[in-house]
Amino acid sequence: MTRPLKIGITCYPSLGGSGVVATELGKLLAEKGHEIHFITHSMPFRLGKFHRNIFYHEVEVSDYYVFRYPPYDLSLASKMHQVAKLQQLDLLHVHYAVPHAICALLAKQMSGNKLKVVTTLHGTDITVLAQDETLKNIIRLGIQSSDAVTAVSRDLIRETRDLLEIEEPIELTYNFVDKRIYYPREVADLRSDYAEPHEKILMHISNFRPVKRTCDVVDIFAKVQAQIPTRLLLVGEGPDLPKIQAKIDAMGLSHRVHYLGKQDDVAEVLSLADLMLLPSEKESFGLVALEAMACGVPTIGSVAGGIPELVKSGETGFLSKIGDTEEMAENAIRLLSDEAMYTRFREACLHRARTEFCNDLITAKYEQIYYNVLGIPARIAVPACD
Repeated sequence: MTRPLKIGITCYPSLGGSGVVATELGKLLAEKGHEIHFITHSMPFRLGKFHRNIFYHEVEVSDYYVFRYPPYDLSLASKMHQVAKLQQLDLLHVHYAVPHAICALLAKQMSGNKLKVVTTLHGTDITVLAQDETLKNIIRLGIQSSDAVTAVSRDLIRETRDLLEIEEPIELTYNFVDKRIYYPREVADLRSDYAEPHEKILMHISNFRPVKRTCDVVDIFAKVQAQIPTRLLLVGEGPDLPKIQAKIDAMGLSHRVHYLGKQDDVAEVLSLADLMLLPSEKESFGLVALEAMACGVPTIGSVAGGIPELVKSGETGFLSKIGDTEEMAENAIRLLSDEAMYTRFREACLHRARTEFCNDLITAKYEQIYYNVLGIPARIAVPACD
């Protein structure tokens, strides 16, 4: 029997797709008997209650007066080494090349190069930070110095190779949803709080940054609402939220829009929606579209980044060129107006989420990567998800 592993996980613990995936992965690995140590500056928000085999180690930053800026990276590297030595970790799995892979590299060197490092690229470290010439070399170093590198979409792998001239292997490991949590919920009573029985509900979930094109969300909603009685539910907060609130007010649609703020547990909220709107201009994967898909909700979105790898246009949603809100609205109206088509899309969403992006499948892939970098002979059975 292959022995369980001791794994350190570092991610951004606040709201965001990478933190969600890293935390959920850690919980799933712990269920399978591995010992998981989260090494972050605060408790990962999806960690929640006590979990067997999971431990949290807080990174504390020195406030020594000589430092003009708190040296978080050095504190993190030191904490990684400390935890690895004390807990005898087999490897560190870090999410994002900077600063986490660089910190892990320092921890590895402090351990005498005995510690293995697996780095997962989620997007921002490549699509945004790698565009900065001053950061390219250090991002490249973090990737090339890792014992294994994964990325959450083929598009992200392509962009990483193009921008950084990376030739080392990068393994595709899609994001996932836990099928025990994300499934269609019975929400008839809750839905009545937001919409009348004859009305449809459009939903957008994000951190409301410019890259999400949230003004396009409002434009799509306005066009759909002109044809079909519709409500818009906005979940999350961010810098563009005040701007779209003003836009919604100016269009006289504020009475048809509900602001739900940040929600840690979105599975029940997603089940309220008839369609998810994701018109982003950059999206390395689009985790919210997958979470919606697992709840039987099709996506109306853009052909951006890894979204086309997730959403099959014409089967589980419709995708249009970035900024083409006219076509996006037309597709939404078409889907909402055809009950038979909507039912086919809904069933295709559920099937695709359960078979190609389920937790069992992706967790097994990560386990195989871990054993490979450690040189431990193991053949992890990849379950057939349904």
